[in-house]
Amino acid sequence: MKAFFKKFIDFFNKYLNVIKIIFLIVVAAFVVFEAHSILKEINGQQMKQSLSSQSPQHLLILTILGLLAVTPMLIYDFTFTEFLPAKFKPLYVIKSGWITNTFTNIAGFGGFLGASLRANFYSKDASKKQIVYAISKVALFLLAGLSTYCLISLVLIFGFGIGNRFAGDWIWLLGGGAYFPIVFLFTRFSNSEFFADLTIRRELKLILGSCLEWGSCVALFLVIGDFMNLHIDIWNVIPMFFAANVFGVISMLPGGLGTFDTMMILGLSELGISPTLAIVWLLLYRIFYYFIPFGIGAFLFGIELAGRFNKFLDEIPASIIQRSSQLIITIFMYFSGIMMILLATVPNMVLLNPLYNSLAPFTLYFLSQLSNVIIGCLLIGLARGVGSRVKKAFWPTVFLLLFAIGNTLWKEDFPIRLAIFLAFILICLIFSRKGMYRDRLTYSWGAAITDAGIFVVSFAVYCLVGFVLGYDHGGIKMSNEYLLPSQQGWVIGFIGFIIAICILYGLIRFLSYSDTPWMNQPFDQERVKKIIDQFGGNEVSHLVFLRDKKVYFYTEDGEDQIVFMYKQKANKLIVMGEPFGNQAKLDKAIDKFMIDADNVDLTLVFYEVGESLTMLLHDKGFDFIKAGEEGHVDLETFTLVGKKHRGERALMHKFERDGFKFKIINPPFSAETMNDLKKISDEWLEGRDEKGFSLGFFDPYYLNQAPIAVICDENDKIVAFANIMPTRDHVMTSIDLMRSSEEAPSGIMDGIFINLFNYSKEEGYRWFNLGMAPLANVGNSRFSFINEKIAHLIYEYGDAFYSFQGLRSYKQKYVDKWESKYFVYRKNNSLVFTMLQLLQIVNERPLLKK
Repeated sequence: MKAFFKKFIDFFNKYLNVIKIIFLIVVAAFVVFEAHSILKEINGQQMKQSLSSQSPQHLLILTILGLLAVTPMLIYDFTFTEFLPAKFKPLYVIKSGWITNTFTNIAGFGGFLGASLRANFYSKDASKKQIVYAISKVALFLLAGLSTYCLISLVLIFGFGIGNRFAGDWIWLLGGGAYFPIVFLFTRFSNSEFFADLTIRRELKLILGSCLEWGSCVALFLVIGDFMNLHIDIWNVIPMFFAANVFGVISMLPGGLGTFDTMMILGLSELGISPTLAIVWLLLYRIFYYFIPFGIGAFLFGIELAGRFNKFLDEIPASIIQRSSQLIITIFMYFSGIMMILLATVPNMVLLNPLYNSLAPFTLYFLSQLSNVIIGCLLIGLARGVGSRVKKAFWPTVFLLLFAIGNTLWKEDFPIRLAIFLAFILICLIFSRKGMYRDRLTYSWGAAITDAGIFVVSFAVYCLVGFVLGYDHGGIKMSNEYLLPSQQGWVIGFIGFIIAICILYGLIRFLSYSDTPWMNQPFDQERVKKIIDQFGGNEVSHLVFLRDKKVYFYTEDGEDQIVFMYKQKANKLIVMGEPFGNQAKLDKAIDKFMIDADNVDLTLVFYEVGESLTMLLHDKGFDFIKAGEEGHVDLETFTLVGKKHRGERALMHKFERDGFKFKIINPPFSAETMNDLKKISDEWLEGRDEKGFSLGFFDPYYLNQAPIAVICDENDKIVAFANIMPTRDHVMTSIDLMRSSEEAPSGIMDGIFINLFNYSKEEGYRWFNLGMAPLANVGNSRFSFINEKIAHLIYEYGDAFYSFQGLRSYKQKYVDKWESKYFVYRKNNSLVFTMLQLLQIVNERPLLKK
């Protein structure tokens, strides 16, 4: 007997695949044969009437019940994650579980699809073995509920006589009912290590989930039958429903498609239900339990795939979609706002204009002239906020568009094409939300000119129309097609303009306000000095003590690392020179500054920076133009010996003979000394205004931060001075203010420079910075860009305004090395506007602080 049993098992294993194929063929033949018989009895007209008989309320209820019927299957996924080492957020499990279970319902492929999806969604920190084991444990209990209800069905049939018409299906019910007790006993009493983590608590959760799943299925099926008013004892359907599901599971067809349906149609016919109504019943069941939940699952799966694809491509697709959506919304709002203002300003003219009428079906519309003006202005104001990606603009835009769209579509002749277009606009608005991250709106010059131009021109035209309406005499004659219907209508529109401007002003203030601590912090001398003492400064770091520029600190772990000096003009933060501090952190510091500035709708501009920083900024999306060259004197090789400096030697000898002396005075300076220096500075200025930003100005606080080089006459009276700009690293030094009195002899500046070269060399400095020669060697090549060639023309022929060539020529006699300096700006910024903003900042009269 044992030998026979062993041969049978070996034969079964050897031909298992063949047996499966034969079984599927037999099942398929049965389904086709029965389906052919059923189709003959279907009444198409009756089916159509039955489907259309369901009220919208019934359809809504069935949709909700269908979604609730799928929900218990999520218990499988929550339990599944308990077998894995990683922890998953509940929302992620709900999303992944919904996708997995609804896909499995439609196309289970014997559980292969569900296993594959779970392995894909929950593979984090888990080995393949852990995944397979967890899937296997969950899979054991997927049919526990069906098995339980099969046993209950046997009790209903043979114990209470419910559904006794289907007593002949006892074999299916008994076979299905035997599954759960066998699995439960096997898992509970097996000593296998495989079931070690399958605790009774987890097993009961899986059993509960399965029972709720299959109970929800039959409940939904019975509710559908009740809504169809079939006048049968609905409880008789229960045993047949589970017997048919057992047959569907055994067939291994996705969702029991065909097998379950055929058995149900045959069974329902025994209850007196025609094949037509049975098919409608099953079709509704398939729709609300399978297809609608699957549609939601497919949508979620699409989002998941898009997210992974987006992550694989470094979020470039999402950025493109977000930015494209913002552009579409912005263009639409500007377009609609302008169209509405036009309609309110010169309605007769636009309504007779073919171009306007061709565009009108794609915009918003209000009957009232007052509302057209107000909504149009608000659309333009919010369009600027959306286009600038200001997050505070999102909800006001949503409410305004919903209000305007609702009003536009609330017509008797509901425009389907416009409704679809406006729905697309709302979808774009939703997609654009993640890209709206900025804390505030900051107007650029270009944006300000555009928006102001729209309002000013519209208001001016409207006022002109009003003037013509009220002008009853004179030579002005204008066709009625250009005018408003009446003066009363004009007055209403004028009031609308005033209201709109007030609302718009408040809206812009709302969008532009943001409490930004790093932009509002006062000058902190101790923090600045600590960075310079710790890491050293550079050739412009001493300008920070002028206090005419704001300071941005880059910190790590609470420690200041890098300092940027900047001034704001419109939407530009113009950074003076290279940032100073810990240069090892420069790359991170620039990124952080760019992010912080971008969050408040500002962009960075760097003035007078070297080639290394320029290239680093170029990699971050900046463009550049050469600003000029900076002259450096090699102090180690500096000497007045030789023919080159014969004139300077003679000059120094003359100063010695005339009793002029060079000395360094150290802070703090007395009030008398400061008064003497102020008098010299005023004489040197000759009534001209001081400049700031890249240049120093006379400020007692600033001058008290470092030693000052002075030249005194034979009576020890100061006739010239220059403040030294130390860097603390003893590599390079420079000066800023260099001023002389009317009593100073000719050539006194050379005297200061030569003495400073010698002094700095003695102090251990390697280089002396003579400062910029603006526009030097800019645009010399025939292949230079047009803006560089314009700069070259200014350098060649602009001596009447500024001694470009003379300054370079003067410095050339001392300079050993010229280093290029650059003006660096964002590629999407207007160079003309940016240069004008820089000139404004440089020429602003500095305000002295106490």
